[in-house]
Amino acid sequence: MNNIFSILVKTIKKNKKKKPKKSYTSFLFKKGINFCLKKFKEESVELLDAFKKKNRKSVIHESADLIFHLLILLEMRKINIKKVFEELKKRRKTSGIEEKLNRKKNVR
Repeated sequence: MNNIFSILVKTIKKNKKKKPKKSYTSFLFKKGINFCLKKFKEESVELLDAFKKKNRKSVIHESADLIFHLLILLEMRKINIKKVFEELKKRRKTSGIEEKLNRKKNVR
């Protein structure tokens, strides 16, 4: 499943160098981090609305939008998605409640 993430990351890396009029990815990079943070927030709100309306098709669509914008932000900060997967893997055998308690003790 995470193969699609590899494909998306490669596409983002390739397209960020294109002309903004030809590539939405390039447009986002040209606009900068603050613009992209606003887009991410906007996509988050749209996803929440889709969940509230119980619209399965919109939830899927908005989830894809949110993931795409997350990958853009990670690329802007030069954070490889593999690091995120590694973090999730570390948490796999820890309850969410325990992980949150440990996070407060070990402020990151």
